[in-house]
Amino acid sequence: MNTAGTIDRPLTHDPMKQAPMKPSTNEPTGSATQDFTTSGATEARQNRNREMQLMQEALARAHMHERLHEAVRERRAVRLATARRMQRRAERASLRARRALAMAVMQ
Repeated sequence: MNTAGTIDRPLTHDPMKQAPMKPSTNEPTGSATQDFTTSGATEARQNRNREMQLMQEALARAHMHERLHEAVRERRAVRLATARRMQRRAERASLRARRALAMAVMQ
């Protein structure tokens, strides 16, 4: 179903801009169920349904946010390890150069 504005694919993810829910079409008009629902209960049900619909989105967004931060921390750790390795390599090269210089001066 590729119709825009369905529950699976809402036109907007902002609950305030979404169209209100429509009553069921398979019930006859003027049935007894209309007497039991009040406008406050209908609004609460609509908000609850929207919240449930957007809850999975919020959960996925939080999960992706955490994964992004995890990736940043991982890259930072790799860069730090690389920098330490390069520093040790530079220190060894410096020691070799000092030894070579000392050997050249002594001869």
